[in-house]
Amino acid sequence: MLMVYWLIAGSVAMALGAIFLGVWLRRNPSKENAEKSSRIMHFLFFAGQVAPPIVSLFSPGISRLDELVGLQPLPMRPVFLGIGVLLAIPGFYFMAVTNKLLRSIGNGTNAFVLTRHVVNDDIYKRTRNPMSLGFYLLAIALGFVTGSTFATLAAILGIIPSHLIFIKYFEEKELELRFGESYLEYKKNVPFLFPKLG
Repeated sequence: MLMVYWLIAGSVAMALGAIFLGVWLRRNPSKENAEKSSRIMHFLFFAGQVAPPIVSLFSPGISRLDELVGLQPLPMRPVFLGIGVLLAIPGFYFMAVTNKLLRSIGNGTNAFVLTRHVVNDDIYKRTRNPMSLGFYLLAIALGFVTGSTFATLAAILGIIPSHLIFIKYFEEKELELRFGESYLEYKKNVPFLFPKLG
């Protein structure tokens, strides 16, 4: 049951942290404050949204989460398994490509070593948040592949909404403070999440 609480608390902490630090950044706008608060938010992300699903794979096992909270597993197991695999493929692709681009173009990583430049090439020409899109696809895919109703609901109702609050209310302000006009120009021309075609 501890894992269930950790999954829920992680999403709540992510959303509240984004709101609190977003307000603080607006009251104390500086590049230095943006960098400091970004590291705090990335810690909340990894501790509250990445670690719980990974740990729950091994203990108690994601499929056991349903019985702990009294839910039935997802119905039509083969259908959800197939959809989960189909979602995982672009999810892994977005995660791999974005990590490579953040290192090669941004001179940073996806978290604690912050990028030094706006990354606006390759997939980043089509969407500002391809890594987040990949993360969302993988979060849903994990629930589908394991057949867990709880993991699927945790992704759709907890992890994804709290991460969207983080991006819209905190990260966009943080990037604006760190990169200034170059980020604002990029933001004007590239869609938020779903890639533009052509």
